[in-house]
Order: sequence, then structure tokens, then C-alpha cells
Amino acid sequence: MAEHEDGLRVIDAAPDAVRRHRALFRVVQRRRNPRLRRTDITVTDEAAVRRAVKAAALGNAMEWFDFGVYSYLAVTLGHVFFPSGNDTVQLLSSFATFAVSFLVRPVGGMVFGPMGDKIGRKQVLALTMIMMAIGTFAIGLIPSYATIGFWAPALLILFRLVQGFSTGGEYGGAATFIAEYAPDRRRGFFGSFLELGTLAGYVAAAGLVTLLTTWLGGAGMEAWGWRVPFLVGGPIGLVGLYLRLRLDETPAFQKLALMPAYYAVIAALVGVISVACMKETARRPLDGSPPSVATPEEAARLVESQAPVPRF
Repeated sequence: MAEHEDGLRVIDAAPDAVRRHRALFRVVQRRRNPRLRRTDITVTDEAAVRRAVKAAALGNAMEWFDFGVYSYLAVTLGHVFFPSGNDTVQLLSSFATFAVSFLVRPVGGMVFGPMGDKIGRKQVLALTMIMMAIGTFAIGLIPSYATIGFWAPALLILFRLVQGFSTGGEYGGAATFIAEYAPDRRRGFFGSFLELGTLAGYVAAAGLVTLLTTWLGGAGMEAWGWRVPFLVGGPIGLVGLYLRLRLDETPAFQKLALMPAYYAVIAALVGVISVACMKETARRPLDGSPPSVATPEEAARLVESQAPVPRF
């Protein structure tokens, strides 16, 4: 790329050609690097942003409540769903079933990520919430190993796979949802509430299991108490679904012509590397999207800063 005396930047062009056809090269330059216009900038609504962040964080908390309940009941579930005789084998089998869900989480991300690019973040987040609620509620209804034999652990693994598949699309979709709603300079702040929701869900699951164990004791938990947290997950999922269905689609998704969906898989891999540079990139516009600011005044300053300096 070369810059001539009048400020014209050209790519792989002979200097003589640029001097003879300045007007033509200026048109090419403007097409390659169009000037930023006021209509290109998204001015966010503070109330809408806060409402979206709350709904995404609360929905994320409810989803991770459903996912975390299993981990706090691993010992009890080992006794309920696996053959008796060796406590260690039962516990390891229970933890292996817990780990199964992590195997399909990348698959869930690869499926729901491109789907979100096609049909919208809101629809995908609603779908993941429904799947998680169904998977959690269904676990609470599975008969024990003593009742139906090996069908019990088979059904448990099936519904854990449903939970893991749902979680794979939940976290990435919710993070994208918040990032596209938030103004550029506050994206990191609003995005932090997503992790707050995750930890709140785990804490709520741990608190409920602790209260039930203290109240019912080990025998009561193995008899029927272990079902309560899973059955509670169904109504909680409906609350999260209600919150998410009330939201509007993100402004960025509404305004942009989306790239081919499966490019998002490559973008996800690049995103893992870019986490190391998050401190420098958190306050910049999202790659491939118009800038997003909090006030009309900030938008006016941004347009003014991008305007060319007049030459006299």
C-alpha cells in the first residue's frame, strides 16, 4: 500500500496510473474503505441492555442450576442407579456419567452456534433452556436400578447427554447475546454478569442439596429426596424460558447481513486464542459489526473522529 502526496492510499497501483486517474482511484478507495456514517452506529438503549443482561444471566443461572445438581448428588445417584456391592465402583460410575455430558458440549456449541447465526440468538437460547429443563426433569422421573435394572443407568446417560448438548449452546449463545446488546465500552462489564449467573446457579444447587440432605438424611435422600432438585429444575426452566421469550433479538443481529453460518466454528477457535488479548479488545467494536455506543453524543463524536481532515 502506498500513500501519495494528496493523501490517496492505493494498493498495488503504479504511481503514474494514480496520477493520471485520481478520480477513479478515489472511487475505488471509498468503495474499499467507506466512511463511517451516523446510521452505521448502533445507539443502545440502557434499559433494554440491562433487561437483556438480567434475563440472560438469570436464564444462565437456571440452566447451570440444572446442570450442577447432578454433581452434588453424585454419591447418592451412584447408589440409586448402579449395581450395589462396591461403593467405589458406584461412585466412579456416577462420576463417569457426569463426565459424559462434557463430551457432547463441543458438539452442542458447533450445532447451536451456526444455528444462532441463522435464526437468531433469542431462539437458540430458548431452545437450549427447553432442552435443559426437559433433561433435568426427566432424570427426576427415572426409576432406580432396583426397579428396572440396566435401563436406569442407560436412561440417566441419555438425559445427561441432552443436558450436555444443551449446555454447549447455552454459554456461547448467552455470551454472544450480551456482547451484541452491550455498547462497546461496557461490553466487558455487562459480560461479567454471565459468569455471575453461572456461579449463582451452582451455589443455588449446592444450597438446595445441602438443605435436603440435612433435613432428610442419607436414607431419605436415597429413597426419594434426590428427585426433588431435578423435579424443581422443570419449573425453573419454564421461568427462564419466559424471561428469554420476552426479549427482543439483538440489534447487531437485526442490522447485519450475517456471514455464512459455519464460519462461526472457525471464529470460535479464533476466539479461544483472543481471550488472552481480552484486556485490549474488550472495548473495541465486534469484528464485522458496526460500532455500538451508549449515547447519541458519543455516536456524534465517533463520526466526527472518522471524518477526513479538510485540506486547504
